[in-house]
Amino acid sequence: MSEAPLPPRPGYRPGSAEPRLNRPVRERYPQIRPTSGYGDPRIRHTGPGPGAGTEQEPERSSKLNARLALALTVVIGQLWALTVTVNEWMKGNTGTAWWGAGFLILSFLVVIGLWLLDPKDR
Repeated sequence: MSEAPLPPRPGYRPGSAEPRLNRPVRERYPQIRPTSGYGDPRIRHTGPGPGAGTEQEPERSSKLNARLALALTVVIGQLWALTVTVNEWMKGNTGTAWWGAGFLILSFLVVIGLWLLDPKDR
């Protein structure tokens, strides 16, 4: 097989004030050597220690997840109630709108109660 000739290279222009860096290089990343990482003496620690990323307190995690799910449910209910309340108010049904406003205030108090439930989790 005959190899096609390589296309001409663009002219070399130095880009650094440090002369040793202004040399044409053949490698794509000349600063990375084949032994970078595992054989580099400058690297002392390869990552966080054993057990990193695992849950240390599963009971606390499940409690926070349950509280978060309850709070998200209340927020979705608040959005729904706000939509219904505004629609009723615009129709002129102020009695129903006031009941909706009361529900919104009550659900807000429920979320505040959940937040105050366990202050050491903040």
